[in-house]
Amino acid sequence: MFQFTSFVLLMRRPFLTLLICILGFQYLVALENHPAGARSLALSNAFVSISDVWSTFHNQAGLTGIEYFSAGVFYESRFMIDELSHSAGSFILPVNAGTFGFSFSQFGQGSFKENKLGLAFAKQLSEKFHAGIQLDYFLQRFPENSSAFGFATFEAGIIYSPNKKLFLGAHVFNPISNGIETLEGKQKMPAIFRFGGHYNFDEMVLLTVEIQKDYEHPFLLKTGIEFSPVENLALRFGVSGKPVNYTAGLGYTFGKITTDIGFGYHGNLGLTPSISMQFRL
Repeated sequence: MFQFTSFVLLMRRPFLTLLICILGFQYLVALENHPAGARSLALSNAFVSISDVWSTFHNQAGLTGIEYFSAGVFYESRFMIDELSHSAGSFILPVNAGTFGFSFSQFGQGSFKENKLGLAFAKQLSEKFHAGIQLDYFLQRFPENSSAFGFATFEAGIIYSPNKKLFLGAHVFNPISNGIETLEGKQKMPAIFRFGGHYNFDEMVLLTVEIQKDYEHPFLLKTGIEFSPVENLALRFGVSGKPVNYTAGLGYTFGKITTDIGFGYHGNLGLTPSISMQFRL
């Protein structure tokens, strides 16, 4: 199933086709839980302890830090290839009982698509502990199949803040290792475990570190730093690997609207630009 799709997508980029023959096509289009948010991308997605509109894609416990109805839209062009684009949206609704979140995303275009729908709920359990859970539904379509394949799973996380500057987060995605039942058998999506934290040195500097692990890959270390040299402006840099990926970006807040731009660079596959906008009502 993957072989036909890889041929269709990559014939348009001959040089990239050669690289994929070396690195493996599954690196690009294997069934994956794609992160969203240009701020998180600029911080190498070391985001498991950070509260943000895009916590629906990183750690649902972070939704408890959002006090107003908020929404965000996101677009990423992975390695500058239209067929590997990623678009997403997130809506956050705080209520007395906790915080609800709804998210959706689409990876790919045309006859190849991966879609995700998520419904989350988060609650502050105490002054220092926050928890969240999300029900997910994935749908994948390939050009060689007459129908799409889907499955349901869940993810959950916690955030612990011993003080106002230090935050620790842990998150698990798809712990039941569910996957898609296809005509060729079951294609499992691996469980992913994330643990990390961030520290606010002052109002100008945030340092974040995260470790990610799944059953198919070794430990992945992700780091990021965010500077706020002037009010409403943030500059971001990140490094993760292996293979080593460099990220950078910036964000600007004007009133109730924040715009973030992020860039990721892979030494073999090139540049991945992204943009997101968040709205607070």
